[in-house]
Order: sequence, then structure tokens, then C-alpha cells
Amino acid sequence: MASMPIESLSSSPPSSSTHGRTYDVFLSFRGADTRNNFASHLFAALHHAGFYVFLDDNDLPRDEDSPHIKAIQESRICIVIFSLRYASSRWCLEELVEILQCKRTSGQVVLPVFYKVDSSDVQEQKGVFSDAFNRHEEIFKDKLETVKRWREAFEEAGKLPGWHLKDMENGYISFTFFIFNCDTYFALCY
Repeated sequence: MASMPIESLSSSPPSSSTHGRTYDVFLSFRGADTRNNFASHLFAALHHAGFYVFLDDNDLPRDEDSPHIKAIQESRICIVIFSLRYASSRWCLEELVEILQCKRTSGQVVLPVFYKVDSSDVQEQKGVFSDAFNRHEEIFKDKLETVKRWREAFEEAGKLPGWHLKDMENGYISFTFFIFNCDTYFALCY
């Protein structure tokens, strides 16, 4: 799925389902890993099921005033799709910090998806995640407190119960099962 403006991908928010929030669901993902496969399919399935979903656009600005942060704060549920390069993106890590802050302060529901990665690797920052954080420490050597926040958020998120989609030999069946579980879970949330 090509990147399109959010407005063309989103439906009008159903007033009964958002409970005072702008979005039902915010998707946090590393575009290079999942934008044109899992994330876009998940967006389409949730949208089709009637959920108002924030899906970022490649053209949206990424800074302190990013629309992503506001969208996180205005979402009822955040789905974090951990993939091989998620930790290499400082913007994904900033989103994760904000998502977990909203979980603590406003009870936001956070649902991790471990897409072709192991949750223990996320929690313990092993393998590619260790490499990514080591690079961040080199790049941001004057801002090590920021990297420390990212590491703490990553560890916290790795401990959350979520969906493990590591072995996707039959991607359609795994995805269908995942969507069925999402629908069931969201029915309980609403």
C-alpha cells in the first residue's frame, strides 16, 4: 500500500466508540519494516471493522510538535509493532516513551505486537536492539538521559503481554488469527 495522506485513509470517528478521544487506535511502527505489509494490512482490517485509526504519513513532520505525539495522547488504544529496526528509529522510541506515559497517566491500553522478533530481545535489548541502542549512545553522547529513557521504555514494553508473530511462514493465517484476537479484545475494551 502506498503512503497516502491520513485523511484519505481514515473514516470519520464513530462518536460512540472513541469515548472522548480523537482516535480509537494509534499504530506505532517502523515504516521501513512494516509500512507496506503488516502495518498497512492491520490498518485496513481495523478501519474495515469500524475503528478510527491513526496511521502516519511519510510526509508528516517529526519534531517536538509532531502530530504523532498529539495523536498518541488522543488515542484510546496504542498498538506498538516491534520489528527488527524499530529501535533504530529515534522517532519510534519517542513515540514509545509517550505511549507508556499515557498508559501510566490516563490508563491508555497498550498492545505490543512482536513482529518477527522475540519479546525477550525487546525487554533485554539483545541482538539488533542492543546494536541500535549502542548506536544511539554514540550519536547522542551529549544526551544520554534521552537514550536511558528509550531503554527504560523498551524494557517496560517488552514485559507487556502482546501478540507474537515471529514465524510468519503462513502470514495470512497468522494475520487472520491476529485480527480475530484484536476484534475480540477491542469488543471487551468498548
